[in-house]
Amino acid sequence: MPEAVILAPQWIAPVAPDPRVLTGHAVLVEDGRIAELAPFDGLRERHPDVPLTLLPGQLLVPGFVNLHTHAAMSLLRGVADDLPLHDWLRKRIWPLEGKLVSRAFVRDGALLAAHEMLMGGTTCFNDMYFFPEEAVAAARQLGMRSMQGIIVIEFPSAYASDAGDYLRKGLELRDRHRDDPMVGFCLAPHAPYTVSDETLKRVAVLARELGLPIHTHVHETAAEIEESQSRHGKRPLQRLDALGLLGPELIAVHAVHLDDNDLRLLATAGASVAHCPHSNLKLASGIAPVARMIESGIRVGIGTDGSASNNRLDLLQEARTAALLAKGSSGQADAWPAARVLRALTLDAAAALGLDDRIGSIEAGKRADLVAVDLSAPELSPVFDPVSQLVYAAGREHVQHVWIDGRHVVRKRQLTDDVASEAVSELVGRTALWHNRTGEILSG
Repeated sequence: MPEAVILAPQWIAPVAPDPRVLTGHAVLVEDGRIAELAPFDGLRERHPDVPLTLLPGQLLVPGFVNLHTHAAMSLLRGVADDLPLHDWLRKRIWPLEGKLVSRAFVRDGALLAAHEMLMGGTTCFNDMYFFPEEAVAAARQLGMRSMQGIIVIEFPSAYASDAGDYLRKGLELRDRHRDDPMVGFCLAPHAPYTVSDETLKRVAVLARELGLPIHTHVHETAAEIEESQSRHGKRPLQRLDALGLLGPELIAVHAVHLDDNDLRLLATAGASVAHCPHSNLKLASGIAPVARMIESGIRVGIGTDGSASNNRLDLLQEARTAALLAKGSSGQADAWPAARVLRALTLDAAAALGLDDRIGSIEAGKRADLVAVDLSAPELSPVFDPVSQLVYAAGREHVQHVWIDGRHVVRKRQLTDDVASEAVSELVGRTALWHNRTGEILSG
């Protein structure tokens, strides 16, 4: 286990139980958990022999939780830009994946993504992709926490032959990691338009039996809803509800096009939404009605989606855009205040994944997933409200330190583990090879 340490930043934003920013406080980390959050003087007096890390000018916050991504798609960053979702997916992404996806592709892509996320303060990510065992390995190599999607889709891939095979392989992987505290699992049917009624019913039963979240794309585009009404006589959320998938375990990814009934369904079910604003904007899918979701009592977390539809796995940038879109689309400047946005990045996303008893806030007893952001840079001065400065002005380049499960994994913007650092360095060369191979496929 990591050694005990006292972290003494200029500000602490614990998120819960009280969202107010603390000054003159410090955090005692012991055995990978937050042992105390208390005034600095008293804490130091009680623990005079514990090493002290001073963090002047820095804001300590819970680690960010990326509620939706496809990590391995970092190797497809930029290959399908400026296309609408239908063409992006069917004419470019799926054909490329059919020729590229393998264990090696996912291993390299997931490691590339994990490093990018980690350096931006993401300590846990919720993934959905093929060969999830390789994403597990990438996250573990960098010391990150992850939730892996047991992906389900009807068509074959290099990973599995049919829906039953996807489920079998994913559940076997879950069994192998049952005792790993750094790895969790979601059932991840890709989307209502790629998964049959029979398979969705099976997913609903498994979710109840195993106590797993359900992570799926839904209501991303207007065309998806029209297609569902034509094929099934129901909007996608109505169909999921009829098949037993709409409950507190559901994480509805995107949820861009919601009418009043959709909002009622999500709110009544206690479901969560993974809001991915940059992906929705870049694919011209629309702007999710986040202000109305919040008014309806729907829990909203924030995700980046994958690099192929976003190009940047940067939760701080995502949070700023999310906050501004909520204000601009609703006409309400207070639609999503900075403190609530920070909660969406941390505790609300953790709660959607069933992890809020372990991470998401700086409270005694929780695991020490923490991020220190330097607000002393000239471009961030002066600081009237540290949380507002974090959401509206800071960027991932201001993340200085990251602790996960009490381990100091990023120190002054450098990986602390030499093996992990070497692995990332070696990855740069392999990324060039994947680039060349992808270019050959596109040109051929």
